Amino acid sequence: MTLENEIKEILENFEQTSSERILEILNQIKPFFKNELISEYLQGKIQKILDSDDDVEKKKLCRALLPYFDWYLQGL
Repeated sequence: MTLENEIKEILENFEQTSSERILEILNQIKPFFKNELISEYLQGKIQKILDSDDDVEKKKLCRALLPYFDWYLQGL
C-alpha cells in the first residue's frame, strides 16, 4: 500500500486507527516537508504524544495533527 493510500485510510477510519499507527505515518511524511522548522515542530508534537501515558489524550493529540496528512495529500 502506498503512503498516500495509508493516509487516506487513516483519515477515513481515524477512530479505529491506533495512535501508534498514526505516529508511524507522520514519521514517514516528516522528511517530505521542505521547511526544516516544520519537520522539527512536527517531531516535537510527535514526542509529546509518545510521552503521554493516556490513550485518550494520545488520540486527541493525534487528531490535532491531521492537517499534516491533508498537506501531504495536497502536495505539501
